[in-house]
Amino acid sequence: MIKLDIFSDPICPWCYIGWANLARAMEARPNHPFTIEWHPFQLNPEMAAEGVDRRAYLEGKFGGRDGAVKAYAPVAAKAEEAGLVMNLDGIKRTPNTLNAHLLIHWAGIEGRQTPTVLALFRAYFVDGRDIGDIATLLDIAQSVGLERDMIAKLYDSGADAEDIRARDTHARARGVQAVPTFLVASQHAVPGAQPPEAWEQIIDDLSEQLAKAQEAQG
Repeated sequence: MIKLDIFSDPICPWCYIGWANLARAMEARPNHPFTIEWHPFQLNPEMAAEGVDRRAYLEGKFGGRDGAVKAYAPVAAKAEEAGLVMNLDGIKRTPNTLNAHLLIHWAGIEGRQTPTVLALFRAYFVDGRDIGDIATLLDIAQSVGLERDMIAKLYDSGADAEDIRARDTHARARGVQAVPTFLVASQHAVPGAQPPEAWEQIIDDLSEQLAKAQEAQG
């Protein structure tokens, strides 16, 4: 197997699109060699803990309503190409994602990381839920088979928050400046929401390399 590290933020629409494209490629290549681990990267690490109004956030980031509409037009188009339905108008708040990243981390310990990431994407981009809210995150944890009471106790304890911040900082120090960023075999960075065809080619190339290596050994 080959490690595929994914640096992402669950409020990043390109991360959702990038995953959907990768998933389509892996479905087309069921013998793909990837084993996946998700890593934290906060788009807004200085965001207030309670988050901010979504419209105000977008207009501030993109220079007004027209700028926000223009910036998100490609998102809607690429989401449709990826087979995703995003209810962008339904998103009312832009959250601080530290607590969401904590949930992803704890889910990884239980072998439930990817289902948790997908549940967070759906909660935010489809259902318009505030994924910075602890009660919402506990609902999501329970929906993917994690123990609600255990996760609640972890949140109450403040466990692992500094670790998540440190991992985010370390990712930036390693050169990750935007998400999604995919790191293949700890060596080759694949930035952005690549189309399924690009991933299929990467999988084919890797499979060929692995086959040659096994042939040389045996």
